Amino acid sequence: MGDGVERADRIIRILADTWRMVAWSDLDEATADPIIAREIDRFSGLGEWEWKLYSYDRPPDLADRLLAAGFVPEPQETLLIGAVADLPLEATLPDGVSLEVIDDERGVAALVRVHNEAFGETPSFAHWLLGELRAGRTQAVVAMAGDRPISAGRVEYYGDSGFAGLYGGGTVPDWRHRGMFRAIVARRTALAAARGCRHIQVDAADTSRPILERLGFTAVATTTPYIHG
Repeated sequence: MGDGVERADRIIRILADTWRMVAWSDLDEATADPIIAREIDRFSGLGEWEWKLYSYDRPPDLADRLLAAGFVPEPQETLLIGAVADLPLEATLPDGVSLEVIDDERGVAALVRVHNEAFGETPSFAHWLLGELRAGRTQAVVAMAGDRPISAGRVEYYGDSGFAGLYGGGTVPDWRHRGMFRAIVARRTALAAARGCRHIQVDAADTSRPILERLGFTAVATTTPYIHG
């Protein structure tokens, strides 16, 4: 996620312009409640933020403890991992569609337009994304049908870990079920392969999980955002 990463006792948190979250925790029965209280205090006054809970997180009743502390769960997603060597790298596109790797304000505006049409929301991360693209921590792809952006997504790099993550993949409604999601995944995987990444991680909704599994990803856990603030 670039800048804004903070490491504290048993916690990694992100305090970036558009993401405020506890991204990782290593708790037990004795430490969970005090650290939850500490994190609520740390994020106080910063607006809405997320505790990213994985199905393997400890203690086993961590979800109940978050609920008791005032967090509200959002829909569960599935964490999938794919080995780059086993994933498709070639994008098959419908006639008249091209894929562009974006790196400027025009490209970011096209990606935001796709998000607005695909998800019914206008993301507020345009400035952040442009900075991440220019810093090389993220790459993004937009599919164009003529001069209309119809599908998009980004790939984020996790330093020298050998992992990359796929985020924000979406297609406008009238272009769904025509292979665009698979094409966007393949193009981003190819970008990650060119950067030397060996594995790809995705947090997938139920609608995209079957497609990703057919492409070669394996489900390893579930993850649920718990929202506070």
